[in-house]
Amino acid sequence: MKIKEKILLDYDGLNKYGPINIVIFGDSVSHGAVYGYNDYERVYWNLLKQKLNAYRDYVPVNMINTAIGGQTANGMLPYLEKRVLIHEPDLVIVCFGLNDVNNPLEDYVGPLREIFDKCQKAGCDVIFMTPNMLNTYVADDAPAEFRDYAAVTADMQNSGKMDTYMAAAVALAKEMGVTVCDCYAKWKELAKTEDVTMMLANRINHPTSEMHTLFADSLYDIIMGDGENKVESDSTMFRGA
Repeated sequence: MKIKEKILLDYDGLNKYGPINIVIFGDSVSHGAVYGYNDYERVYWNLLKQKLNAYRDYVPVNMINTAIGGQTANGMLPYLEKRVLIHEPDLVIVCFGLNDVNNPLEDYVGPLREIFDKCQKAGCDVIFMTPNMLNTYVADDAPAEFRDYAAVTADMQNSGKMDTYMAAAVALAKEMGVTVCDCYAKWKELAKTEDVTMMLANRINHPTSEMHTLFADSLYDIIMGDGENKVESDSTMFRGA
């Protein structure tokens, strides 16, 4: 059952099928990292939850965040069953790549294939959300302790290495029938007219809290689809029941 259908459940349907469970599987951006703190209010998955609740608030939406900062698809693969699939998710949002680009391409694409395959076999929907761009230069206000790494990430972005990894991941997802929410492409489009490095809170790879809106809006559009049939919330029908 798709989330768009499940969100419209009535009382009997909710009893039968239960609330919506969405599991987030990713790295520091999904974890909530900005720079020096985690912003769980403005992180994209919480904004997405609010948008789904605003659409119709009767069916509970549970966002289960299993993301851990600094991780890769390969590093998190061993934990897929006991941290993700154990929750019997309706949807798994997978977002890796920012750390994976430091490793060989096969160490990224191979684990992604296993993640997609196991989620599909478990019967849950999967969205692969591509991450934001890396920085394109070492900013004057880049954290002193990370300036050397900022030069490395800028080179990976400008040399096209990050593009190559994202293209390979998107191609894999499409090959396997996994829905792609291509936020990386949207960042690339922004880069034509905007300084995207200034959209990164740590000037390396963590989007500002404001930029998480792009992720949330993009996911919402993918989940709900075009031409959605708006309905008024009928929660009050069941109060006191």
